[in-house]
Amino acid sequence: MDNLVTETFSYDGGRQVAVYVPSAPPEAVVYAGDGQLISTWGPDLEQADVPPTLVVGVYRTDAADEMVRIREYSPSFEPAQFAEHETFFVDEVRDWVRQRFGVALPPERTAVCGVSASAELALAMGMRHPDVYGTVLAASPGGGYQPPAELPERLPRAYLVAGTEEPWFMENAARWADALKAADADVVITERPGNHGDPFWRAEFPLQVSWAFS
Repeated sequence: MDNLVTETFSYDGGRQVAVYVPSAPPEAVVYAGDGQLISTWGPDLEQADVPPTLVVGVYRTDAADEMVRIREYSPSFEPAQFAEHETFFVDEVRDWVRQRFGVALPPERTAVCGVSASAELALAMGMRHPDVYGTVLAASPGGGYQPPAELPERLPRAYLVAGTEEPWFMENAARWADALKAADADVVITERPGNHGDPFWRAEFPLQVSWAFS
């Protein structure tokens, strides 16, 4: 993929970040966990009704133990490990994007995205850094990170989606949607045919980005 730029960082002994660069100058940027997957969806945006969007995919850990990924993505399990990854994701990667691509956009043109456990990361980043990420795009969020009893005063917009064949994940999405709506946030929640990991995640991505930026 000619438009994909990959860089290896020192974090975690060598963590990669893949960036899809649109064919026109970026007018929006999406930062994503599970970057091996989501960065490859960048070309789909070229055919959609969305502004030129830079997609920054931060790779997940290579550890065989799935809990390593979950502890990085959710603040509910191992706060120190989460905080280390948070600093990498929010500060180091964004600084590199600013220097390498000249892209530093305001929160209303910046989204954070994820699927499954990385949807929890997206929600956590949106709650903790609404001054950076103005929109959260969360597909099939896991249940490890749940809405805090007190939401921050400033909230991002949020687009949540889950599949008809994954009711547990739909419940998690609905829990977040209800909490954010109760706090007067701008929220969309959608249920699509599919199971966890089905291509509906990819099919939904241009719709999410269009809602965020068009």
